[in-house]
Amino acid sequence: MSYTMEVLETALAKNQNEPEFQQAVTEILTTLQSYVDSRPEYQKEGVLERLIEPERTIIFRVPWVDDAGKVQVNKGYRVQFNSAIGPYKGGIRFHPSVSISIIKFLGFEQIFKNSLTGQPIGGGKGGSDFDPKGKSDREVMAFCQSFITELYRHISADNDVPAGDIGVGGREIGYMFGQYKRIKNSSEGVFTGKGLSYGGSLARTEATGFGLVYLMDELLKQHGNTIEGKTIVVSGAGNVAIYATQKAQQLGAKVVAMSDSNGYIYDPEGIDLAAVKEIKEVKRGRIKEYLEYRPNAQYTEGKGIWNIKCDIALPCATQNELNKEDAEVLVKNGCFAVGEGANMPSTLEATEVFLENKIFFAPGKAANAGGVATSALEMSQNSMRTSWSFDEVDRRLKEIMINIYNNISSAAKEVGAEDNFVVGANIAGFKRVADAMMLQGIV
Repeated sequence: MSYTMEVLETALAKNQNEPEFQQAVTEILTTLQSYVDSRPEYQKEGVLERLIEPERTIIFRVPWVDDAGKVQVNKGYRVQFNSAIGPYKGGIRFHPSVSISIIKFLGFEQIFKNSLTGQPIGGGKGGSDFDPKGKSDREVMAFCQSFITELYRHISADNDVPAGDIGVGGREIGYMFGQYKRIKNSSEGVFTGKGLSYGGSLARTEATGFGLVYLMDELLKQHGNTIEGKTIVVSGAGNVAIYATQKAQQLGAKVVAMSDSNGYIYDPEGIDLAAVKEIKEVKRGRIKEYLEYRPNAQYTEGKGIWNIKCDIALPCATQNELNKEDAEVLVKNGCFAVGEGANMPSTLEATEVFLENKIFFAPGKAANAGGVATSALEMSQNSMRTSWSFDEVDRRLKEIMINIYNNISSAAKEVGAEDNFVVGANIAGFKRVADAMMLQGIV
């Protein structure tokens, strides 16, 4: 058995109750096998064994009091996975599904994603099984303050810089940053995704969605095509989906469908983004309310958005939302490009379908890296005590995404896997981290 497969077998055995983490490790090590096994220095230095084991895993309880005066207790996590190329960087997720497996899966992916940006940031992730939906602002504040009262001792501007994720937006970041500053008596840039009035960066809100479309546009251009005039289906109706839709529309594409956890809308005339923004960003409502703005659109309860014919699919909701059957339907209906706006939204089986059918497939660790890339730009602005214009941040973001595409394309060609951007992304991200680990000794 090869070195890489031995490490994978051991990792699967050691983490039997962590299916999401197993999925991420399997996907990455399988694609790295030929590259790593041909370079014995990686085995000598035990790079893979060290890479798949977090440097630090922090699990803690989060007690807080609800509006009825009842004590509630949630579980909190922070996995500091790899700091070879810089301080840990990765979001905090508040959602009932959060578990150690999901946090490790997200943190492991974050290592490669952050490496691909070219910025000096390592990989980490955190979160809690707390659900902010239906909670009052006071309850959310109480939870966030309790969460940071434990986590503050493990994070700092030069050690671990969290950001937002599912369930954690500007409100939650503000509460956590305020509590951190109160405890530490320090106004350092320890969080990204902050409000503009206290150190946030312009274009951060738009960054992941914009970056996804910038990368897909560059991919198509390099293959003699363009995003202009294409029909696009976007899953999700959160931050990433909204701004991917906005940039796609600006570049001349027609987005015809979006979704949330209840169902999806189909508008063959093209999505009215202003309506979606009002529903989701102002009212915090459900996507089915779109029919109040566009009565001729269609709303369907439940899953099925991938049955809609499109040229390009942009899954932007959550992990494993697009399975093998969905992929087969997309291929059958003429979809020729897929860009992941979420973290691993396509299952391994779905990814195989796309690659077997020569679909241009941009994996999340490359395609949705715009958010963390702009977070790194926010860190730079905080360190310099300055603020760049929207256009300046957007320009830098676009350059980063074009560079990511070029790097993953070159890495794929280097191993004879041209246009296999899964292989390209994993190798390009791995190489930078592995080289840094070997230069720093066995730590």
